Amino acid sequence: MMTMAGSLTDVPGLKVGHFSDRDAATGCTVVLCEQGAVPGVHVSGASPGGRDIELLRPGYSINLVHGVLLSGGSAYGLDAAAGVMKYLEERGFGYDTVAGVVPIVPAAIIFDLSIGNAAVRPTPDDAYAACLSASDEQAAEGSVGAGSGATVGKCLGMEHATKGGIGMASVDVGSGVIVSALIVVNAWGDVVSPSSGEILAGPRDLALHSFLRTSDLLKQRRMRRPFPTSNTVIGVVATNAKLRKTQTHRMAQMAQVGLARTIDPCGSMYDGDTLFVLSSGDRRCDMNVLGVGAVEAVTQAVQRAVLLAKTVAGVPAITDLKELEK
Repeated sequence: MMTMAGSLTDVPGLKVGHFSDRDAATGCTVVLCEQGAVPGVHVSGASPGGRDIELLRPGYSINLVHGVLLSGGSAYGLDAAAGVMKYLEERGFGYDTVAGVVPIVPAAIIFDLSIGNAAVRPTPDDAYAACLSASDEQAAEGSVGAGSGATVGKCLGMEHATKGGIGMASVDVGSGVIVSALIVVNAWGDVVSPSSGEILAGPRDLALHSFLRTSDLLKQRRMRRPFPTSNTVIGVVATNAKLRKTQTHRMAQMAQVGLARTIDPCGSMYDGDTLFVLSSGDRRCDMNVLGVGAVEAVTQAVQRAVLLAKTVAGVPAITDLKELEK
């Protein structure tokens, strides 16, 4: 078995960097693949926000991307991708054209404007700073980067929500093949244990100091109206297996099962769940094996996102809630 750090950077050729604004409760995360990686994408939520998503689908001419931006700030955060492009252009990374290099940087956003300072959103300068901090070493998790303002369990409103964040995990599927995931967990629903069904983080019962189950609240019609919009789970799944674009597209679809195992309800009308896939390597592997690895990596990363989160802007993390119970 290979020695791994449990970071997306376990896949060679990738770097991860964060910019975090804890005061405003927002931030952004960049995944750099400067030499190019074969992309894929799958959108399962009904309220997505993204940039250059269509380019990543099979049948389109772009077969390599040079970075991915995951950002807070809702649609405003998409502008931050210009900072990643600037960073890559300055270093000569991108598609060669008659006018110079053109980096391809798809992006996806979460809505985190309901906590912190809604007037502060990630900017191109913030994303550039995230690029400057990017490293191929183990990256930070929890309430950092695009997970700075992430929350979960918002069926009853933000006053009952629990802190989300960023989680990462890696799976060795054998023969030197790695599948890793970086997930920003900002779900409308609950994060649950895939083995027991226990709610790890969700809407808090303020009187009983326990979690309520969103699916039960929905069936009981106990919902805050209008529904909160501060949702969406986004992330990157990467592998050192050599894949074609049709295969990365399929792998992104398979990886979504990891969200379904750990988030309930998943892919709701109020989420814009989006997963990117990056193939950066020359290993050979059966697609079914890669799919199993992707589901495992996503499942572990989602759980780590809430387990490692910290309280931000008055939204408590489960680690702090457990301390209060003692």
